[in-house]
Amino acid sequence: MNSLLKKLVWPLVAVPLVYLAIAWKQLPEQVALHFDMKGNPDRLGSKNELLTMVIILSVVNVVVYLILTNIWRIDPKKNAAENRNRIATIGFATVVLLSAVMCMVIYSATKGNIRFSAGLIFCATGLFFAILGNYLPNMKPNYFAGFRLPWTLENEENWRKTHQLAGKLWFGGGLLLAATCLFLPATAAIIFFFVVMVTITLVPCVYSYRLFRKQKKASLNQ
Repeated sequence: MNSLLKKLVWPLVAVPLVYLAIAWKQLPEQVALHFDMKGNPDRLGSKNELLTMVIILSVVNVVVYLILTNIWRIDPKKNAAENRNRIATIGFATVVLLSAVMCMVIYSATKGNIRFSAGLIFCATGLFFAILGNYLPNMKPNYFAGFRLPWTLENEENWRKTHQLAGKLWFGGGLLLAATCLFLPATAAIIFFFVVMVTITLVPCVYSYRLFRKQKKASLNQ
């Protein structure tokens, strides 16, 4: 991850807290703290609870980022250092996603608990997976990121081919979600989101296992 992104991380972590401080006087005493799958508020609480939630999520944001940027240090795989920048970039993308969600919750509260856009969340999540898909083909075998299946960790060719396929599926599937979920009704967006997510997760796993079986059969026939 380049130095510019490293410098941007901490302002991005602080954005929800700064936004909440600026909007504090505009907030009603009761604000939406939870939303159902269709984006409708289903639990209200005080604005002090909102502050507590934003603080906790900001701490989680920092902890997740620090874990992802340092986890390569304890990876026993020989390629651990090569994955350092790739996993750090994923950490940066995670910070952006979580900060954006918090800002959306605060915005909803300042506008009188308006309906939370489930489609927008699915769109943002799709873009997040597209970013992950862009990095998966170059990810080296490791114990912390990627499709860490027993056979991918034992065989570098299996790992490489599995992640090449997964990268294409995650990138394409993520862009498809981003381009589609904004325009679908809430129920349809939910169904479409989970169908795409299950597909881009299961297909690489099945492909990887079939490749493992093929490799194992080939080795037995030698």
